[in-house]
This record gives sequence, C-alpha cells and structure tokens, in this order.
Amino acid sequence: MPDQLTVALDGTPLAGPIGGIRRFTDQLIQALRAEFPDDNYIPLSDQLFPVPKGFEKRWWAYGLNKALTRTGAQVFHGTDFAVPYLSRRPSIMTVHDLSPWHEHSKASARVRARASLLLKLGIPTIVHTPSEAIREEVIEHFRWPGARIVAIPLAAASHFIPAPAETEPYFLYLGTLEPRKNLQVLRDAIDLLWQKGIMVPLYLAGQVRDGYEPPTHVGIRYLGVQDEGELPKLLTNAKAVLYPSSYEGFGLPILEAMQCGAPVIASDIKVHREVGAAAARYAGVADPSQWADEMETLLNIPTPVEVLTDRARHYSWRSTARAFRELYGRCLV
Repeated sequence: MPDQLTVALDGTPLAGPIGGIRRFTDQLIQALRAEFPDDNYIPLSDQLFPVPKGFEKRWWAYGLNKALTRTGAQVFHGTDFAVPYLSRRPSIMTVHDLSPWHEHSKASARVRARASLLLKLGIPTIVHTPSEAIREEVIEHFRWPGARIVAIPLAAASHFIPAPAETEPYFLYLGTLEPRKNLQVLRDAIDLLWQKGIMVPLYLAGQVRDGYEPPTHVGIRYLGVQDEGELPKLLTNAKAVLYPSSYEGFGLPILEAMQCGAPVIASDIKVHREVGAAAARYAGVADPSQWADEMETLLNIPTPVEVLTDRARHYSWRSTARAFRELYGRCLV
C-alpha cells in the first residue's frame, strides 16, 4: 500500500441539506484527515466551488476528470451513487441502499438511471455498501461479483453523548419524514397506548419530504428540524427512540441513539438486526400492537445504558476511516 495517498471524494452531499449521505461524507472526510494526516483527502463538486466555463460545466462527463487531474488524485470515491463516466483512475462508488430502485421521485429516477448505467458498464473499481444486507442486495440485483463489493459500516459522530435532563416522558422519531420511514405504524401504536390511558407523546423531529403529509394524532407533536447541538439531549431523554422504517441501508440513528444511552425500538428488518443486534428491541413493520407493547415495556423496564453504549462502541469513525484507507490502497495494487 502507498505510504501517502491523494484521494478525491464527491463533495456534492456537503452542499445539500442535513441528511444521512451528507453526514456520511462529512464524517468520513474528517475521520480520514484525522487518522491519516500525511494523506490528502479532497472534496470535489461543481456545487461547492466555481467551475470554469465551457466543457468543464459538464461535470460528470468532463469537468470532474479535469479537476481530478489538477489535484493529482490517485483514487476517486463517489460518496453518492456516482463516479466519472470516463474511467481514468480507480474509483469507488458508495451504494447506500436500493431505495432509488424502489421509489418513483424525480431524484430517485436520476440516481437510478446514472448508477444503473455505471454498474452495467462495470466502471467502478469497487462498490462500497454500508451493510452486509445491502451488499447482498447489490450482488443479487446487479449480478455484480462479490469480490468487488465491500461492506464498511458507518458510526455515530463523537458529539452524540449522553445529555440527561429533567423532562416529561416522550417517545421520539428523529429523521426525515417520508413514506419509507413508515410513520403510520407509530401513529397507530400511539393511538393504542392512548386508548389504554398511557398518554406519553410522540415527538417527530426532522425535515418533511416534499409532498409527504406526516401522520396526525392528539398524541403526536411535530418539532421540525432541530439544531445539531440539540440532538444528543433530545435523544438521551427519550423513553425510546423509534425507527420504524420499512427499508434502510444502514440505520445510523440507531447508533446515534445508543451512543447517547437511549433505548431503541426498530422495525424488524435485516439491516436493523445487523446494526442494533441484541441491544435494540424490534417490532414488525406493519404491526402497531407490537410497537405499542414494546413502547409500554420500555416505559417500565428501560434497557440498561451500558448495554446500549457497549453496542455503539462496536462502531467508530476511526475504524471506518482505516477500512476505507485500506480500500483506497487496494484500488492501486
């Protein structure tokens, strides 16, 4: 492996709203720079810096390769489903999940068309997935050779630490509000609890996806987008953090909650079992009564904090950075 590396990463997610892909890109670059200070890790994007006129405005077809040449990048890491169409150096493409192939939005259609063509042509040197569950999906869906797909997990950022405070009890969902987050099952579970006289509110915190109407109930309070610095306190003091998604590529909010010492109930899907293991509790995607039962249980018998934080310590950005550094070097062998 080379003693020093110059790696360019797609920095486009850094120009977008707070979300999983932006968090991944930002945390990875920070961790790589901290762990390998002699290397050079450069975010490149036509959204971050002025791009020269002419052909370089065609970023993915021409401008990006010119920028890679100028920076002396040995490897390109596409952090968001894309690598250059013209392959002039090794590249890694992160496929976070197959949601673009399941959804019908314009944004999903663009990602689906671009990534499908890149994978069909075999342009990425290696495909990265954040979980073994998604690695298996990519192998099956695209018939890609397993030796060229590597699962490297993510981790919670270091500022997610316990921040206890005196609060009224509440349940919490934190994340984007959109159809695949399956929030209706939480609405129905809250209704069941309130019918039993257990009137603990559910807080919904996060950005609402365009065109989506969040569920309503007297027991649901919408908090909107929260400042990053407020998230540890919001997580720590929840009676349970609820993650009911019908589909995910990893489940980072599970680790963020556990690192804050907050009990977690997640939908019983393969990737959540992979991330949360025995430290989380699980409920069926379409079973509000099971969600209500688990929520009531955690009101009375909370998961021990050490069980949660021990699980979160299985993941760190330091180990993730080391795994990516090894992967970048492997591309040059």
